[in-house]
Amino acid sequence: MKRIYLCLAHMSGNEMKYIQEAFDTNWVVPLGPNVNAFEQDLEQFVGNNKRVVALSAGTAAIHLAMVYLGIGPGDEVICQSFTFAASCNPIKYLGATPVFVDSEERTWNMDPNLLEEAIRDRIAKTGRKPKAIVPVYLYGMPAYIDEIMEVARRYEIPVIEDSAEGFGSKYRGQMVGAIGDFGIMSFNGNKMITTSGGGALVCADDEVKRKIMFYATQAREPEPYYLHKEIGYNYRLSNVCAGIGRGQMTVVDDHLRHHQRMARMYSEALADIDGIDVHLAPEDYMEPNYWLNTVTIDPAKTGYDYEQLRQRLDAAGVESRPLWKPMHTQPVYKDAPAYVNGVSERLFALGLCLPSGPMVTDEDFDHIIKVIKEG
Repeated sequence: MKRIYLCLAHMSGNEMKYIQEAFDTNWVVPLGPNVNAFEQDLEQFVGNNKRVVALSAGTAAIHLAMVYLGIGPGDEVICQSFTFAASCNPIKYLGATPVFVDSEERTWNMDPNLLEEAIRDRIAKTGRKPKAIVPVYLYGMPAYIDEIMEVARRYEIPVIEDSAEGFGSKYRGQMVGAIGDFGIMSFNGNKMITTSGGGALVCADDEVKRKIMFYATQAREPEPYYLHKEIGYNYRLSNVCAGIGRGQMTVVDDHLRHHQRMARMYSEALADIDGIDVHLAPEDYMEPNYWLNTVTIDPAKTGYDYEQLRQRLDAAGVESRPLWKPMHTQPVYKDAPAYVNGVSERLFALGLCLPSGPMVTDEDFDHIIKVIKEG
């Protein structure tokens, strides 16, 4: 039986040209022409005069943004609770404490009102404001980032946009990840584009970019011998993987159109099922990439819950996945401060991710819908 995956990598056919170029010129290290060209492609893509540093992972990008901001032991960082662990784990790498903030109902992303409540309460309890705010664009859905930025600016707290799932999503015509102080990209094998494994950090200008590159290459000082005055990391993307990225950028618009078309198709095909709701953009100025299309299932109306549907799809050769388990409910973060309203926990109990990637054909889609409707 053919297995239909959530978001399987799709090659453009152009990747091998750049990979071969790397081998032909012996540029197979974490620097080289493909890395530089890939960064230029990404800078043009995100716009807003931002600069981009290609790195080994999206997690590395979050980590380096926090290193640049001087976050360390005793500090607190506000992070969206409804997310993957990579959004908050780098906070712990640096000995700081994550402070989790729940989501609002419409985008499923950080609640701006709860964010301000958390900031005020942390200042009252610790005498210090948090060192950064990490909103997340869950499954590619833009957050109410204007409202989040307004709160952040009022308290003068930097914003690190975790747009690892939001590559190509737009908010008021602007690419997410290019709005805050830093933006995070991920090129994991299941993302909108892939470099096999990799990520990037979007930053403000050339000066910040140089400092991030310094940290990403072991913080080596510009001397003929190896001199280190600061702790650095081995986080640069390889020239070979960057070649894959360059090839992927030639089809990124096709990938975006496919995911967005899938969202329309799911919405139309499931509209007549009482109790299954497809999550769509709540505002016309939000343009999600719909990296993974998501649904919520009301067992009182459907007669089955998300896990029963997941198992039925799995038996029919279709991969699906529950929504992220909120970080404030994870055992590893049981002692972290959390400001919750019940939204993410409710969604976790109801939600499922459905196949959305460019390898999902119309025939695959028809099979998925048939299995869902047979329930």
